[in-house]
Amino acid sequence: MAEPQNGDIPDTLTAAELGMWQAFRSGSTYDLRARDPLRDDPFAPTVWGAERSVDARVVARLLLSGPRARPGRVAALKLRGVRITGTLDLAGGRVAPYVELTGCRLENEVVLPECHFTTLRMVGCAAPRLEAARLHTEGDLHLPRCRIERGIRLTDAHIGTDLLLNQIELGTDRQGRALAGDGLTVAQDLQAEMVEARGELSLRGAKVGGSMSLRGSRLRAGRGGRRALNAPQLTVERTLYMTEAWVSVDTGNQGTTPPYGTVMAPTPAHGTRSQIFECRGGVRLDDGRFGDAVDLHKARFVLAPHEELSLRRIVAPELRFNAERPEEGRVVLNGAKVVTLIDVSTSWPGPGGLAMGGFVYENLVPYGHFPLSRRLEWVAAATPEYVPEPYERLAAVLRNCGEDADAREVLLAKQRRRRETLPPAAKLWGILQDWTVAYGYRPGRAAVWMAVLWAAGAVAFSQYDPAPIKRDEHPEWNAALYALDLLVPVINLGQDGYWRMEDGWQWASAALVLLGWILATTVAAGASRLLRRG
Repeated sequence: MAEPQNGDIPDTLTAAELGMWQAFRSGSTYDLRARDPLRDDPFAPTVWGAERSVDARVVARLLLSGPRARPGRVAALKLRGVRITGTLDLAGGRVAPYVELTGCRLENEVVLPECHFTTLRMVGCAAPRLEAARLHTEGDLHLPRCRIERGIRLTDAHIGTDLLLNQIELGTDRQGRALAGDGLTVAQDLQAEMVEARGELSLRGAKVGGSMSLRGSRLRAGRGGRRALNAPQLTVERTLYMTEAWVSVDTGNQGTTPPYGTVMAPTPAHGTRSQIFECRGGVRLDDGRFGDAVDLHKARFVLAPHEELSLRRIVAPELRFNAERPEEGRVVLNGAKVVTLIDVSTSWPGPGGLAMGGFVYENLVPYGHFPLSRRLEWVAAATPEYVPEPYERLAAVLRNCGEDADAREVLLAKQRRRRETLPPAAKLWGILQDWTVAYGYRPGRAAVWMAVLWAAGAVAFSQYDPAPIKRDEHPEWNAALYALDLLVPVINLGQDGYWRMEDGWQWASAALVLLGWILATTVAAGASRLLRRG
C-alpha cells in the first residue's frame, strides 16, 4: 500500500475502503447495511461479500496514522454493517479518534493489548475473540449485544469512565474463562446486565469506582474446575447487583433500570417480564469491599455439592440475602462483616449448607415474616457441631434492637445445644437446670417451683409435731416457716436447727434443702450471665 501524503488517498483501496476513508475524514457514519434484517444480522450464517468488506490493515492505518479531518469536522471511525477481514491488531498503539462499530462482523480476533483509546464502542458486533490486556481508555468501553465466541481478556485494563457489557454473549477461552478481567479498573460503573456467559467471569482484584450490575445475567461455570464468577478482593465503591432485570415481552431487550437501592416490585411493569440473575457454578467474592451493599434479590444459584457461594471476609454496610434457596452446595459467610443483614427465611440453605463462623452483623431486617424459631434453625444450620459464637452474636443483635425476651430464648437455645456435647453427669445436671429454671433465663419458673415446694412442705409438716432438740431453747413450731427456712439458703427464719426430724421426715427436710440450693444456684448463674452481658 502506497503511503498517503498530506491526506492523499492510497491508490490500492477498494471501493468499500475508499468510502470508509472519506467518511473517517468527515467523522460521519459509514453504513453498508443491505436493509434486510436477515442479511444485516452479523450473527446469521449469511455471507457478506466484498462490497461490504474492508481490510483490518486499512482500519488500523486510519486509527493509528489516519489522514487529517476535513475543515470544520472531527475525524472518527463510525462503521455500520461492515465486515472487517484479517486481524485488527492495534497492540501498543495510541488511538485518538472516536471509534464506534455497530452491527459489524470481524472475521478474526481483535488485538488491543496496551492500546490507548479515547472511547471505544462496539455495539451488536460479532468477533471470535477480544484480546485487550492492559487496555487503557480515557472514556467508555462499550460492548453491548456483542457475541464474542472465545471470550474477552481485559486483564489489568483501565477504563476511564464506564464499562458496558449489557446483553453480551461470551464463549470460553482455552482456560475455561469467558471474561478474564483480573486487576481490571473501572473509574465509574460496570454494567454487565443480561449477559450470557459460557465460562468463568474472572475479576480477581478488580476495582469499580461506581456500581457493578449483573442484573438478569446468566453465568455458567467453565470447564476444568472453574467457577461461574471468581472475584476475590473485588472492590465496588457503591453496590454490587446480582438481581433480576426487566425485559421487554415483545423484543426480549432490556427495559429500564430502576434507581439505585430500590427494591424491585413483586410484578414487572406492563409489557415487560423479569429475568432473574442465574449462576450455574461456584461464586467467589472473598475479601470483597462494597461501599453500599451486596444485593442478591431473587438471585438463583445452582451449585454442585462441592461448590460454594463464598462471601468469606466481605465488608459491606448492607447484605441483601433474599435469593432463592440453593438446593445443593454451601453458602459461606465466615469472617464477613456487614452492618445490616436483610434476609428472607426461605433463602437460607438447610443444615450443612451454611457456614458463618465469625460472621458479624449489627442489625437484622427480615424481608417478610421471619419468626424466632426459624432464626434459631438458621443458626443451627450453620453449626453442625456446637459453636457458641453465632448464638451470642444473634442474641447481642436482638438485645440491641430491644428484643430482650428473644435474646434470652437464643441464649437458652445455646445452652441446650451445649448440653448435647457434655458427659452424662453434666448433661443430667443441665437437664435439671433446664427443667426447673431454664438455665436462669426464665427466673419466673424458680418462683413457681419455690411456691409449689413451699406449699407442699407446709402441708406435709403440718401433719407432724416434732420434738425439740433442746427442751428449753426452741421457738413455737410453725410448719410453713419451717418449710420456707429449709428452701431458702443462707437466710435464717428462726425455725431450722431447733427440731428433731426422724425417719422419713428427715429425708423430706433434706430434699427441701437440696432443691432450695438447686433453685438458688441456677437463678444465681442466670443472673450473673445477665450482669456480665450488661
